[in-house]
Amino acid sequence: MRIMMLGCPGAGKGTQAQFLCHHFSVPQISTGDILRAAIKNKTALGLLAKEYIDSGSLVPDDVIIDVVKERLSQADCEKGFLLDGFPRTIAQADALINAGVKLDCVIRIFLDDEIIVSRLSGRRVHEASGRTYHVQFDAPKVDGVDDATGEPLIQRKDDEESVIRHRLKVYNNQTSPLIKFYQKQAEQGEVEFIDILGDGDVSTVKTAIFKALNENVASDAS
Repeated sequence: MRIMMLGCPGAGKGTQAQFLCHHFSVPQISTGDILRAAIKNKTALGLLAKEYIDSGSLVPDDVIIDVVKERLSQADCEKGFLLDGFPRTIAQADALINAGVKLDCVIRIFLDDEIIVSRLSGRRVHEASGRTYHVQFDAPKVDGVDDATGEPLIQRKDDEESVIRHRLKVYNNQTSPLIKFYQKQAEQGEVEFIDILGDGDVSTVKTAIFKALNENVASDAS
């Protein structure tokens, strides 16, 4: 099973990706992970990518595609893979196709922006332990303090409403053309495109994803 996942920040994409990877016994792959591993292992492509990163430049699409191809050629990808957050642009999607990388399905988890803002801006964290709460869905026993230690909870910078709205704007601007690209690919029979509403608990969304896979892609998905 060769899966690509799309999902805005806070839509639950990461959690669902873990379920899919476990079920199909495939690795979850992101370009960040790939680049870090290639650089750590000092592969030729990793060293090339490091030159761009060290100079503060964006790693060019052709280098990223080559790094992705190198990663997908490894043994743990024989049964398939799950691409997380890649490709991000039409150019990268075209390059992936031109490189002969075939996808079985693209899964998009979508959610209204206001629900995302509510989900993420309500998070509170106990900095020392990493314990998380939510002011609406999983509130601490005493407002603003950690249940175990009584120490104050914080709101992370990237959970502030203004930051969340900016992240959503960037995501929507980047991803809207990509969604249309893969919807067109689906119309041409090149890939299955699955749209999943993320407005539900984790189990509900998981059930919806596997039901859609059963109906459209994999007879053994469950």
